[in-house]
Amino acid sequence: MLILGIETSCDETGVALYDSERGLLAHALHSQVSLHAEYGGVVPELASRDHVRKLLPLLREILQRAGASPNAIEGVAYTRGPGLIGALLVGAAIGRGLAWTWNIPAIGVHHMEGHLLAPMLEPEPPEFPFVALLVSGGHSLLVEVDGVGRYRILGESVDDAAGEAFDKTAKLLGLPYPGGPALAQLAEQGDPQRFRFPRPMTDRPGCDFSFSGLKTAAINTWRGLEPTPANRADVARAFEDAVVDTLAIKCRRALQATRLRRLVVAGGVGANRRLRERLRELVAELGGQVYYPRLEFCTDNGAMIAYAGWRRLTAGQREGMAIEVLPRWPLDSLPAVD
Repeated sequence: MLILGIETSCDETGVALYDSERGLLAHALHSQVSLHAEYGGVVPELASRDHVRKLLPLLREILQRAGASPNAIEGVAYTRGPGLIGALLVGAAIGRGLAWTWNIPAIGVHHMEGHLLAPMLEPEPPEFPFVALLVSGGHSLLVEVDGVGRYRILGESVDDAAGEAFDKTAKLLGLPYPGGPALAQLAEQGDPQRFRFPRPMTDRPGCDFSFSGLKTAAINTWRGLEPTPANRADVARAFEDAVVDTLAIKCRRALQATRLRRLVVAGGVGANRRLRERLRELVAELGGQVYYPRLEFCTDNGAMIAYAGWRRLTAGQREGMAIEVLPRWPLDSLPAVD
């Protein structure tokens, strides 16, 4: 079954073709970083308009690269939520329009389910069950995964997500947008012994996250310093170390509570080198294994949406006639796929 995947939840336009027998045939991604950089963050209206401009040219590009005809496509998967409502509507309208035109089924995919299943695109995918750490600009979740659609939330952010805290702290330090990767790069030059920031909510039971207090600690420390390159790097390192330690502590708790030894890490923050090293050590210590999507699939992409859509379309799930998107959509509300 050949599936077209469309991702337009925020500021990246992703399109992909996934074949159930041959795997991923082609994918393309357009980033809006340069469009939003001058504003220091995503402008929803500009994001929606750019998706309109880029989506169909990307579709033509991947069809050409895959050597495929539109007539060969047997299903369309698009991101239904969560995300920016205008951006979601662009992908939903184009995805459903193409499906109606081609007389094929369409399915709206949960954005975080796409991230959660992204490691399934790798040569050695994880087997169910496993624990998933989903960390991105808008979400921080720990999930027990028994199968597609069989999710139990173990912990989630009660305020800022990890990626959001990265971006806000980077902006505080005067780093360019997007701030997360820039902060991580700067942290490589920092002194890990100079500052120690709190590891939020690790002094109490449970797997929930909170990063707003950590952001406040960085703000208060930075205000008392001269804005030198060394001071900036040291604050960045202390912040990154605190986030990595916090995520690792919560992952250990989740693995111990579920008695599982497979950990999937997905989402943009999952590309952080220091986090990957720490979690690899943690899971090895527990006698388990950690799985990641390739770096290009840590960020938003159409390939993960195509794969998740294939799993649901082959299970017989279909969309109704109405085009509906869900800017807020609990992951654990999804139906299971048998």
